[in-house]
Amino acid sequence: MQKEIADIRKDYRMQSLQETDVANNAIEQFTRWWNDAVNSSIDEVNAMTLATCDKDGAPHARIVLLKSYDENGFVFFTNYQSHKGKEIAENPKAALVFFWKELERQVRIEGIIEKTAAAESDEYFFSRPAGSKIGAWASPQSAVIASREVLEQNVEHYTEKFGTDIPRPEHWGGYIVKPALIEFWQGRSSRLHDRIVYVSQEGGWLKHRVAP
Repeated sequence: MQKEIADIRKDYRMQSLQETDVANNAIEQFTRWWNDAVNSSIDEVNAMTLATCDKDGAPHARIVLLKSYDENGFVFFTNYQSHKGKEIAENPKAALVFFWKELERQVRIEGIIEKTAAAESDEYFFSRPAGSKIGAWASPQSAVIASREVLEQNVEHYTEKFGTDIPRPEHWGGYIVKPALIEFWQGRSSRLHDRIVYVSQEGGWLKHRVAP
């Protein structure tokens, strides 16, 4: 079995990434690649790995969904009392990874993470379907529960309690990852991939190539 796993490989040949081809601004370059991804056949193009560390430095990672981005950073929403919420409170550094295999591309983002403004959390929460709003109340995210019946009972309880006027829970809202570093990775043949790294500095971005 191990030999079969080791034999799995793909030679990337679709595109290249040259310093002369990329934007001087990392967010502008992300937008170029984002538009390419949106216009491709990628399913859930906004899926990204979020990596955090707890107070002891132990890493934890999971998939979350990007909901917006701009020059300030990359935004997602979750339960503040979840494992990741507690880790972020203990250690406000995080990393994101997008892997768009259909384009043979990867984007890595490293930076500081903090809560979004309550108004931004409200705006997104109230745009969600009713079932998702109730789910934010019904799920004690990351907590041990006896069975799925607990969730179903919670859904029934909060549906009856709120009806169609469902408020945002105080324990639920947005986070923004403010990037200090963004790396654009383009797969190339023989594992000699192209990697262009942007490092945030006062007044703009420092751009350089790193070896694969």
